[in-house]
Amino acid sequence: MDVLDVGCGTGAITADIAKAVGPEGLAVGIDRDDANLAGAVQQYGGMGNLRFQGADILTPGGRFNHRFDIVTAARTILWISEPEKAIAQMKEAAKPGGRVIVLDYNLDETSWEPDPPVDFQRFFQAFLNWRKVNKWDNRTASHLTGFFTSAGLVDIEEHPSDEVVRRGDPDFFDAYASGIWLYVIQTLGPSLVQAGFLEEGARLRAEEDYGDYVQVALQLQRHSMLTVAGRIPC
Repeated sequence: MDVLDVGCGTGAITADIAKAVGPEGLAVGIDRDDANLAGAVQQYGGMGNLRFQGADILTPGGRFNHRFDIVTAARTILWISEPEKAIAQMKEAAKPGGRVIVLDYNLDETSWEPDPPVDFQRFFQAFLNWRKVNKWDNRTASHLTGFFTSAGLVDIEEHPSDEVVRRGDPDFFDAYASGIWLYVIQTLGPSLVQAGFLEEGARLRAEEDYGDYVQVALQLQRHSMLTVAGRIPC
């Protein structure tokens, strides 16, 4: 089985796919970010059935046409300004009878218990506004099924896939559990400041307050997510 992973990032999910398909299969990860690809190759480049390539799913091209049994994307479509086109291109990369599978967020439904500090809430709203101006959908998950239908996929299935972390979980303090928003403040926050959505002092206060909140007060964080799968007609 051959699998294409769109927006592979640093390659961790693609490497797991390569392990799942085994030596008779192939996993190919594509990303438009050279730094991500370099990290992926450095970390996982030794796997024989794993390849990484620089590519943008929005750019038409013949090299992926009808090649893969499964084309997948996890937490990627929400960063694409033309999501419907991206799904259509993913369909073109799959073989007749193959499948497209996408996991993504409704960012505007993210919730915390108890409520996070006010400075972080202001940062989060600025983040959503910044994304909206860049034409990135804050309700990607809710729109996936419509994109699949428009692309001509059939046998479409939805699977709720909310990501929930609770205080006491073994990975509660990991960067990609409760700490993901601290990472967002640190890495994407400067872009919000540069674009005028937030002042640097407000970003710094959000970073400090949210870090303290995670350590002391946060009990539960929920990311609203959905997995949608569809089949390419034969």
